[in-house]
Formats: sequence, C-alpha cells, structure tokens
Amino acid sequence: MPSILWFRRDLRLTDHPALVEAAATGPVLPLVVLDPSQLVAAHAASRDYFLASVAALRDALDGRLVVRVGDPRTVVPAVAREIGADAVHASRDFGIRGETRDADVAARLQGVPLVHSGSQYVVAPGRVLKDDGTPFKVFTPFYRAWLRHGWRAPAATVTPQWLSLPSDDTSGFRPIAGLDIVAGEDAARARWDAFRAGGLQGYRELRDRPDLDHTSRLSAALRFGELHARTLLADLGDEPDHEKLRSEIAWREFSGHLLHHFPQTATAALNPRFDAMRWDTGAIADARFDAWRRGQTGFPIVDAGMRQLATTGWMHNRVRMVVASFLVKHLHLDWRRGADWFAERLIDFDFANNQQGWQWTAGCGADAAPFHRIFNPVLQGLKFDPDGAYVRAFVPELRHIPGALVHEPWRTTAARDAGYPSPIIDLGIERDEALARLREIGANSAD
Repeated sequence: MPSILWFRRDLRLTDHPALVEAAATGPVLPLVVLDPSQLVAAHAASRDYFLASVAALRDALDGRLVVRVGDPRTVVPAVAREIGADAVHASRDFGIRGETRDADVAARLQGVPLVHSGSQYVVAPGRVLKDDGTPFKVFTPFYRAWLRHGWRAPAATVTPQWLSLPSDDTSGFRPIAGLDIVAGEDAARARWDAFRAGGLQGYRELRDRPDLDHTSRLSAALRFGELHARTLLADLGDEPDHEKLRSEIAWREFSGHLLHHFPQTATAALNPRFDAMRWDTGAIADARFDAWRRGQTGFPIVDAGMRQLATTGWMHNRVRMVVASFLVKHLHLDWRRGADWFAERLIDFDFANNQQGWQWTAGCGADAAPFHRIFNPVLQGLKFDPDGAYVRAFVPELRHIPGALVHEPWRTTAARDAGYPSPIIDLGIERDEALARLREIGANSAD
C-alpha cells in the first residue's frame, strides 16, 4: 500500500527514520506543503532558505517531490485520499504550532494514521530529566545526563519506490530577503566534510574567532534538517575539538528542552524578576535600535556583526553574543526587540535557539550569563579579531585602518573622513546605568 512522507524540518534523504518507516510498507509519495498563511508571515531570511532547500530536495528526487500549496490540515488528508494512502509518515515537530497542527491533521485523516518517527533532535525533549523527574535549568548537568542517555545510530539509507503527483504552481513564492543562498543536503554534506578536514582541528580554541574559518556554518542545514545532528555525532571521536563540538550540539538540544518544559520562555523571561527590568522606549531608544540594526553604532565589532547579518543572513556566534549584550546592557533595550530582529534576518532562525540565546545574554534565562557580565565591544574585538580582519571584511569605511586600530577608530581622523560614525554612547556611563537597573530589581543569574 502507498504511504506519504510529509517533509517539514527534515529536508534530506539520508539518516531519515520516517523515510525508513515509510519505505518498509510500500511505495512512498514525497510531499511538501507550502502554507501561505505561514510563509507570508514567516521571517524573510529563513523563509528563503526553506524555499531554496525545498528546491534542492526536489532536484535530488529528480522532480518527483510533490509540492502543494495550502493549509496542511486540509492538504495532507486530501493527498492521502488522492492516492489511497494507508499512512502518513513524518518526523515529529516539537514546535509550539507544529504539535497543534499535527494533532489537527491526525484528526482529519479519518483513520489513516499519522506516524511520527524521529525528530529534529538527537534526544527528544522530555526524555532527559533530573533524578526527581524535573527538567534541568543548567546546561552542564543536562549535558552529562544527555550523554548518559545516548542516542541511536544514524538511520539506514533506503531507496523506496517513489510515487509522484502533479505539484501546484509555486511561482508566487519568490525570494524576498535578497541573500545568496546555497541550500540542500548535498551542499550541507560538502560543508561538513570540508569542516571535518580543516576547521574542526583547533575548533575548541579557535571557534570564537570570527576572523578565522573554524565554525561549521551548518546551523541552517541543521535547522531545516538537511543534515541531522545525529549524523554529525556519528563522525565525532574523543579528541578535545570533537568533544567541544559535541557540547555545542548539546546546547542546541538544551534550547529545545527548555522551550518544551517552559513554553512561557517563548515571550517571557524564565527568571520572573527580570519582568521588572526597566527598558528604554521612545524616540531616542528607537534611534539607537535603528543604529544597532543598520550597523551604525560606531563600535566596529558590533557594526561588523550586524552588517554580516544583513548581507549574508548569518552571524558568527561570538559576535551574536557581543551584539546582543550591547543592545541589552549598553543600549538598555528589551531583549525581545533584538530577538525579533534576529528572527527576521537569520537564515538559521530556530525559535528555541533564538529565544533561549537572547535570554542567556540578557541574564534572565536558564544557565544565563550573569547580567553584570557586560561585554565591552572594544575589548571583545581586540581579543577575538586581533588584527581587525573580520571588521574590515564587513565595514568598508574602515578597510584602510591598519591592524588592531580598527577597533578604536575614534583614535584617528581617517575613519570619520571615510564616513564612519562616532560612537553613539559612552560605554562606561551605560555600563554603570545597566548595573544600577539590575540593582533596582534585585536580581542576578543565580535567582
């Protein structure tokens, strides 16, 4: 009997448990549903990456991927009736909207089962708990328990008998973010192979250097399931660099764990004391946010990061922390404003990662950096971009400033002459103001 494989956050053909389950029962119809209500409201950069990844999957299937447009709650049951499917197979989606959508689809399939196999996580949220059955709020003990729990080996590679049907017209879904995107499982696998051959060596020590190529750049591929994190883990050994990458994969799992157990963190601080934090609003606050958003703050490492985000849809992780700390602790702006902007511009936007990452920097989330840990953007630039190569790559006004001087362009008139802005704030004054506001609410990361 035929079945449907409904692709969502698993746009690949290898290490795919739901594909294995579907292939075991007979011919398989590969299906993607483009939901206009979601894609119109979707964040521009990640929407474009998703569409590019769907196109790559279609090519990998020699055009047999069926792409339908509409509400999946009606489209999936309709396609099931169209082919007389005996089951619909899918990876489980732990997203807040995803679980509700799947429940609705299952109810409308009228006896045809919706079978979940695997998910976007190595270990499904809810499985790694403390001995007393409560969820972890600190990463290190979570990581130890996650390692003890373990995970399955990558799923076998299968080649089912693929079915196909006519697809809908998708010409209305065009890129809107203006980014140069290379997506798909083959491209992701090539990036992983290249990283293992080069960038992984030295990863533990050099991953914080945005001027060097020691990150995998696989965050978008993992977000859309072009590769599964389990595939990467299977290739890792016991060397320190490999162990560091393993722990970074676990941070991604930890974010999903937190959102699953504490769904209020979608919009609210996990530490409720921070609900009383005084954030700036009004015209001056909006002007400062606009300067941050456009990479015009006068602090080079911040501006380079924001311009990298604008032009590529991606930002180095160390720089993400720096620009987030600057927004929250130097500009005194609500972390949710920054989270929303990242959501709009990141090709790798993952809701759990984004919200938990911003809460970590803002000092109000699980295992958070103390609020009083305020990154000085000048010192961060000098430490992690010592020769200024990263800044010069994304801030053309400063390309003629030599060496480390690029991180303090106000020391020379050359930057001002080239049109680079003066700093919009005094770091010392605003640091003191941030600490004063922390004292007002009587909170710290240990609360």
